[in-house]
Amino acid sequence: MTTKLPEELRQPLQQNPREVRLEDDQTQAVYFVIDEETHRRAMKALKEQEDNDAIAEGLQQMENGEGRSLEEVATAMQRDFELPPRQ
Repeated sequence: MTTKLPEELRQPLQQNPREVRLEDDQTQAVYFVIDEETHRRAMKALKEQEDNDAIAEGLQQMENGEGRSLEEVATAMQRDFELPPRQ
């Protein structure tokens, strides 16, 4: 959803173009208005951190002997998806 910037936010954004904090006086929820490039970079960094965490978890599982071998996975995929035998 895209909406136009209200005039009352224009000045705070000019004073601090990277971030403006908003509080909903009814719910006390806090929101931040940030520029698109900052948002894009933050989402990219978050995705990279989540990927790194998932890789670290997988490595830990492997070290704990909790993983499956490639052969086991391939056999299960062949069975589950009715694939032809590997050559």
